[in-house]
Amino acid sequence: MTVLDSPIPRFHLAMPVDDLAAARHFYGETLGLEQGRSADTWIDWNLHGHQFVTHLAPARAQRIHNPVDGHDVPVPHFGLILTVPEFQKLAERLRAASTTFVIEPYVRFEGQTGEQWTMFLLDPAGNALEFKAFADDSQVFAV
Repeated sequence: MTVLDSPIPRFHLAMPVDDLAAARHFYGETLGLEQGRSADTWIDWNLHGHQFVTHLAPARAQRIHNPVDGHDVPVPHFGLILTVPEFQKLAERLRAASTTFVIEPYVRFEGQTGEQWTMFLLDPAGNALEFKAFADDSQVFAV
């Protein structure tokens, strides 16, 4: 089954960036996403089957952080829930690209409900991304 055949609906997300060339390098080269259509003011990306679009928008809003598990989590943020091997592979790729992490890859809520690997980073425009992985997928929505 491909992502296009998945019974789970795919999302569309548009995020502001202040430099399309920097976005193209970060999302295309650093993260390795496939580029789709583009114009002078936007670029479509294939984010594991989801349509993610970077739109040129130089004005930025103020940053907010919320405390989670002893870390200041940037809000808003977006990302993917990966498998643990995919998470580790992406973390290695980001380290090899000398990525500065907002929150380094680590296990959050270790030994508790919702235990997960997580990492936070910023794209060149300052958009916060979180990638996470659960060893047990039943914990994604556990309370």
